[in-house]
Amino acid sequence: MTALAVAFTVIGAVIPVAGALQIVAIVPLAVVAQRHRLRALAVAGTGGVLVAFVAGGFSSALTMTVTAVLGGVVGSAVRRRRGFGTVLLWSTVTGTVVGGLSVLMLLLLSGLRDLFLGVLENSIRGTADLLGRVLSADRVSQIVGDAVAVGIGYWWAFVFTSAVFSTAVSGAVAWWVLRATLTRLGELESRGVLPDAATAESTPDPVPLRLTGATYRYPGHDVDALGPLDLTVVPGRFYAVVGANGSGKSTLARILVGARPTGGRADRPGSTGLGAVGGTAMILQHPESQILGTRVADDVVWGLPPASAPSRERVDALLAEVGLAGYGDRDTSGLSGGELQRLAVAAALAREPKLLVADEATAMIDPAGQRELVALLAELPRRRHLAVVLITHRAGEAALADEVVRLHRGRRVVHDPTWMSGTAPPYGAVPVLGPDVLVLRGVGHVYNRGTPWERRALAGVDLTVRRGEGLAVVGGNGSGKSTLAWILAGLTTPTEGTCEVNGKSTSKAVGTVALSFQHARLQLQRRTVAEDIEAAGGAGTSGTDVSAVLDTVGLPREIAGRRVDELSGGQMRRVALAGLLVGKPDVLVLDEPLAGLDPPGRREITSLLAHLRYRGLTLVIISHDLEMLDTVRSRTVVLDQGVLRPAGQEARR
Repeated sequence: MTALAVAFTVIGAVIPVAGALQIVAIVPLAVVAQRHRLRALAVAGTGGVLVAFVAGGFSSALTMTVTAVLGGVVGSAVRRRRGFGTVLLWSTVTGTVVGGLSVLMLLLLSGLRDLFLGVLENSIRGTADLLGRVLSADRVSQIVGDAVAVGIGYWWAFVFTSAVFSTAVSGAVAWWVLRATLTRLGELESRGVLPDAATAESTPDPVPLRLTGATYRYPGHDVDALGPLDLTVVPGRFYAVVGANGSGKSTLARILVGARPTGGRADRPGSTGLGAVGGTAMILQHPESQILGTRVADDVVWGLPPASAPSRERVDALLAEVGLAGYGDRDTSGLSGGELQRLAVAAALAREPKLLVADEATAMIDPAGQRELVALLAELPRRRHLAVVLITHRAGEAALADEVVRLHRGRRVVHDPTWMSGTAPPYGAVPVLGPDVLVLRGVGHVYNRGTPWERRALAGVDLTVRRGEGLAVVGGNGSGKSTLAWILAGLTTPTEGTCEVNGKSTSKAVGTVALSFQHARLQLQRRTVAEDIEAAGGAGTSGTDVSAVLDTVGLPREIAGRRVDELSGGQMRRVALAGLLVGKPDVLVLDEPLAGLDPPGRREITSLLAHLRYRGLTLVIISHDLEMLDTVRSRTVVLDQGVLRPAGQEARR
């Protein structure tokens, strides 16, 4: 929140037309004051003032100081349910103090006063001259000049009055924005609240857990998403919950970590204690979304009460236990996906949980990382006598489990009829390849160049892709695949070499190469499917165009009116592709298009990609999984530590 406030403050100070951002800057710090004690705001504000001084000088630091004070006024008023009058009163008081101090400072510092008044006079006279020319009014400059001369004579009154007025208005606007923001956040949070985890006051004691005829139905739905289900979870055992997307796996995870079933019973000795010491810990699907510390050791203890936080020696022991020995002082931004998930396990173990739930924790990491993480989770129940539940769509990951729970349409089954192996059948003959469409020469990229955090992602990449080709780029986490994808799409300019599409730099032809993100949900920005596709297509995109691309990606036209949040993972992936295809790109780059999908979903997306390629679209598929790409790819290259190699020539380590 502080970083956001500083960014708004500095931009507003440097760019005159962006001055309104300085009002918006109050809101992030008001959120801090509304949700935390004032000492948290004091720390945030002090840090913000120091950073603003470094980034924008004395003026930005002064503005940031006022921003922090107003953030405290607005946030405290909202927390205590005070009205507009209270905010306006205290904002005016703050403005009075700011105005008085400003006048005093200008009285004492004559050089600064002369500079301030000179800049002010020149700005006003320049604006008046411009208006005079536009309005063809010769007397505008003279009238304004006379007024400025009078105003400069009473500069102290002008400074004081403008400070009081602007501060009061800023506080009032920030109060209005904060209330609207919190109302919206309240609507979002009400969907995902976990009553037991949020309100229980008893000692955390989540297992043994016994579900008896448990069902769960989401608000506004006519059918149960889960159950009736009978399940017992006890310490010392490793459970695997498998099933296709939409089978009820994540709903079961919600109940495990604290949501009350809407039917049946869930009996446990105490509360779930989600996140508390001795309670329930959870590892999420996206590794980067659960890492908060800038250093590995800091992240392990993040959020723990001081009395419960382990010593540095204990932190190092936890890191060694999860295979991250010696990583304590490493920067978390430089870790691979598998390493981030191991760090998440270490942070969970620091809370000494009795129940550990890993919800699709292997979905976004490479095959080697998947195997290592599952093996680690399988060892924990016996080593620490806790219950571990792995929610997964990969049936192979259940091999080490003591008990496997297979779900199909919300119910527990012995065999899932949708769970089949194999790849999608090809569409027709292999397309004829055309001329070169993508050409990379000596492409390299270094993040944070010239700083202590400098990190090379790519080095000397030479690559040519022909029209109609299906190129697969594989490699482990941290090999540079996503960086390459962003360079191909023109969203990142390489620090070395050139990347061209049809003879033009990709950074100057954004849209010619479309990029499908690894996390499809992040690419969907509108409320409904139709709205999102129309927004992606830009002005002129009609309902007919929406229907056409929905047909192309194999979705029924009726889905156009559906809310994006109601879609399954596979449907979100298809809608994101539809939004890209409506712009008629020459090349489609897909970053991990199969990530997070169950086997049926993978077959559907693979079939779709094969269909698109056989229709003549050039595909570049960034992936760490070749299992189901045989019907799509024409050739494969390997990214190994930022270096591109032909398939089968990965460097030895």
